Amino acid sequence: MTGAHPLHVRWLGRVPYREALALQHGVFAHGRDQHLLLLEHPHVFTHGASADLERNLRCTPSEVGAELVEVQRGGDVTYHGPGQLVGYPILDLPPKHGDAGAADVRAYVSSLEQLVIDALAELGLPGAGRMGEYPGVWIGADGPSPRKICAIGVRTGRGSGERRTMHGFALNVSTDLEYMRRHIVPCGIDRYDVTSLAEEGIAASMRDVVDVVARLAAARLGDGTGTRADVAWRHVPGDLSPFSRGEAAAGAAPRRGSRLAEAGVSGGLSISSRKPEWIRPRVSLDDAVLATRRTVRDLGLVTVCEEAGCPNLSECWADGTATFMVLGERCTRACGFCLVDTRKPGPADADEPARVAEAVARMGLEYAVLTMVARDDLDDDGMAHVAACVRAIRARCPGTSVEVLVSDARGSSSLDLVLAERPDVFNHNIETVARLQRAVRPSAGYARSLSVLSRASAAGLTVKSGIIVGMGETEDEVREALVDLASVGARIVTIGQYLRPTEAHLPVARWVEPAEFARLAAFGESVGLAHVEASPLTRSSYHAKDAQRRSLPLLPA
Repeated sequence: MTGAHPLHVRWLGRVPYREALALQHGVFAHGRDQHLLLLEHPHVFTHGASADLERNLRCTPSEVGAELVEVQRGGDVTYHGPGQLVGYPILDLPPKHGDAGAADVRAYVSSLEQLVIDALAELGLPGAGRMGEYPGVWIGADGPSPRKICAIGVRTGRGSGERRTMHGFALNVSTDLEYMRRHIVPCGIDRYDVTSLAEEGIAASMRDVVDVVARLAAARLGDGTGTRADVAWRHVPGDLSPFSRGEAAAGAAPRRGSRLAEAGVSGGLSISSRKPEWIRPRVSLDDAVLATRRTVRDLGLVTVCEEAGCPNLSECWADGTATFMVLGERCTRACGFCLVDTRKPGPADADEPARVAEAVARMGLEYAVLTMVARDDLDDDGMAHVAACVRAIRARCPGTSVEVLVSDARGSSSLDLVLAERPDVFNHNIETVARLQRAVRPSAGYARSLSVLSRASAAGLTVKSGIIVGMGETEDEVREALVDLASVGARIVTIGQYLRPTEAHLPVARWVEPAEFARLAAFGESVGLAHVEASPLTRSSYHAKDAQRRSLPLLPA
């Protein structure tokens, strides 16, 4: 069963189940091409609404270090965990009959089974096959001891999306099979055992398996071609908290450098390298800039314009625009590109929402931008405070549009506090391409950021994100990131050149020329983004009001 479009394959590493589910839903709703998400999950048991948990769940999940998640699908209890390759193909299937009608789901499931069978044969495990009424891939299906190596379960949409599919397959590579043997009845089938590549004597790494599956899937599920983007493969054990809390300033640069090397980046330009003419900001402290500074100082506020050393400060402040950074000026993360202070933050200031609203009123802003430091130290990740700021601005200045630029909230439900306020634009930056995520922002994740954007899109908001270039990525990798952003419903994307704040930060790998920014903007809009603001000095809030206007759907005349 071959699709009519290239297959976009993504290796996303280890992703919590709920985040992967939100990402699936985003690509299911907005993706225009064929996609295959490959990943591992932390320990999790999933089940459909009709599952017999009393019979088929034989443990208390939390006691064995697992989550329990109900999923809108058929079937009983299943397990996912480390060492298991999970594949989520999100595809438009051909109709079963002629040019219209429902998809042939049975043929699609058979196609997934054959994909796994072929992959196992190439990895050195021939003889895998099907077993009558039981979906999935089995070893020894015709013998005295059949054992399941790969579970398959799919769902197709209804109505106009009835031929688009989600969910997929789970192939045991080096899985701890005791989670299935002792703690559940897998898929409600207690007559047969389970197995894995490792248990069958095949010493294939996860990367070996992903490489084979990705290549075969491009031929079987796409048009024979495909693109691929991977997060960094090497897992570095140990405590990342010195990075996260900013407590290891002396050792920060070497550790960041090692992560860049793991992602295939080395060297870089000296911080004293002369910048090209097109990157030099023009600073002008005219009366309008000084008036904005006085307003900010009088009200005891913080702007990201100053804290992050934005090169557009003069231009934006002269226009009476500032991006307010709430929740203090100290961040609980230490991303490799960012100048914001990373010492231990203080408590949230309860009257800050009112002061931000007063600043918006005094400055006469039609469009206010709120950003925040990451506050992983707070139970709600600071989201209630951001929501309060949105409410305060709207109460004080009801005609002002509000954009929020927020952290990933560690993927938690606290993000819903901001989504419920329905900001005019919801912004969360993905920052860089998949391969460089761990090096650039070790406390965040590519899949997590895509899941956050998916959740905002599902809430019906105008979604925005941003990418920094010049840190070691290729132009093709940025294109793939733009495909991913469009596929989860983003409407606006900003792309700007990385400028190294200090020697303790990541080096600049290259100066990206204006022509490349123009190409990336054109490409992004060709894959479904409504507006791409791309230039060397573009930052997240640059021309934000204009970008929001450009992203709005055209109304009929």
